[in-house]
Amino acid sequence: MNFTRWSARLPGTQRRAAARAGRTSPATPPQPTTPDATAAGASTAAGPGIGSVPAARAESPPPPDAEPAPVPSLDGLSAHDVLGKIPALAAVVYGPDHRIAYVNDAYAALFGPRPPGTPARDALPELEALGLLPLMDQVLRSGKPRTVKSRRVTVPAADHGRHGYYTFTCSPIDVGESTGAQRGVLVFAADVTDQVEAAERLRASERRQREAAVTLQRSLLPQELEQPDDLRVAATYQPGGKDTAVGGDWYDVITLGAGRTALVIGDVMGRGVRAAAVMGQLRTAVRAYARLDLPPHEVLQLLDGLAAEIDATQIATCVYAVHDPNEGRLVYASAGHLPILVRDPDGTVRRAAEPTGPPLGTGGWLHTSATMPLVPGSSAVLYTDGLVERRDEDIDEGVAALERAFAGATGSPQVMCDRLIRALGVTQDHDDDVALLVLQHPARTGHDAELFHNAALELLGGVEAAPRARAFASGVLASWRFPTELRDLGVLATSELVANSLQHGTPPMRLRLRRTDRRLIIEVTDGDDHLPRRRRAEPADEAGRGISIIATIASSWGSRRTPGGGKAVWCEFALPAAHG
Repeated sequence: MNFTRWSARLPGTQRRAAARAGRTSPATPPQPTTPDATAAGASTAAGPGIGSVPAARAESPPPPDAEPAPVPSLDGLSAHDVLGKIPALAAVVYGPDHRIAYVNDAYAALFGPRPPGTPARDALPELEALGLLPLMDQVLRSGKPRTVKSRRVTVPAADHGRHGYYTFTCSPIDVGESTGAQRGVLVFAADVTDQVEAAERLRASERRQREAAVTLQRSLLPQELEQPDDLRVAATYQPGGKDTAVGGDWYDVITLGAGRTALVIGDVMGRGVRAAAVMGQLRTAVRAYARLDLPPHEVLQLLDGLAAEIDATQIATCVYAVHDPNEGRLVYASAGHLPILVRDPDGTVRRAAEPTGPPLGTGGWLHTSATMPLVPGSSAVLYTDGLVERRDEDIDEGVAALERAFAGATGSPQVMCDRLIRALGVTQDHDDDVALLVLQHPARTGHDAELFHNAALELLGGVEAAPRARAFASGVLASWRFPTELRDLGVLATSELVANSLQHGTPPMRLRLRRTDRRLIIEVTDGDDHLPRRRRAEPADEAGRGISIIATIASSWGSRRTPGGGKAVWCEFALPAAHG
């Protein structure tokens, strides 16, 4: 629809168009009079003709040379005229004791009328309660305005104690010029209740989201750490300050069997509930992959693919390490994470060297494993970047500070966690999450040393290997003063494991017995890397019952491939309390 055409028929449109034409168009020269023009004029005078626009009655356009109307003067306006009509609160006071000269209607409606000439301390108690009187003194002395923002104002009881928020501005003015000017203050208050309440609702929403993320984060972390036989471990998690969104830091301790322990720490690169959810999925996957007893780099390889499937936009760093007390070392792999720190018995602190691959979720990288000695008397610490990263310094400086603190930290693992947190300056208002895992491989002496023993026998093969293994196991278990029932079960398990290795494995073969304060471990290694599996043996089968027997009599059993090729098959027996 052509609105320009139709607007010409509306009253006033023609007048405005004519006025604009009169102000902007040059004078039109007189046109010669013709019969057609005369006829057109007659038609216009007589009434509207075809295509003509009727003129408004009793109105005529202003002449082309009309002057614009003068700007009205505001000199005659008074404070009552201006301040009395605005919805904001306004009060005028004068003199050193701030006597009332004027309060507008909005002020009186909120606090009630105020008698003129009364000092503010007596007649304006609300200003004194807000602490504005000293501010008004400053305005009088300095001649400069002052502002205080978002002050809470309680309305009198007539309004049932309702409160609001106002921003007060105190400006210096001259009062009573006709009767002798005095210095005064204009108190102007703008209602900002809606803005303050909206900001508070936003902060409350953010607090609820943060509390939900913290709750989710803590629920997904281990509620109680597994305590290996040969290690002492402790961990701590501290979320960032109240204005910081929760991240996805996590840790875990997983007992793998045969005395081996997996230690994990990681950090999802994100904040809030989503990061915590991704962290929970990765931690669950780590525990599942750990049960496969894979080397650390293979675990990270599986996690890398899973992280990309969970959320391709979020990546995570992770360290996965395995401690084997029989070998006295820590085998680890890192996906973009900060280095493990190990403190030797002499107090020397060493960083884990390369290799360090890219973070999880990036893909296209083959992770590798490396080793670090962790002998009795050593300690190690795994941590996330929140512990050592600061905005004003390089992260290597933070790691160096952690090394210095770790070198002097003593006590139990939990005490060491607390001391490292304090030494690195982590407080409740820290700007990032912190996860910390400390482990100790204690050097046992005295009675404790009597509870931890190792014995090993090289198996050369042949028909004499099984009897030799049984005799060796019987003698060792008797020297460890195990009860007869447990000794007989241990000899039976040894016989079955050795027989399985002799039938299906290849040299070199080795039998190892180990006792801790809580369990007896029997392990046989050989050079063949095919892992045994439990299967149902038919009545006519002459083989296939060995692993079933082991699974029936032992507390747990398992197998894994060894780093140099080959496999290890093991089983465990829980010790009676008297031997724990």
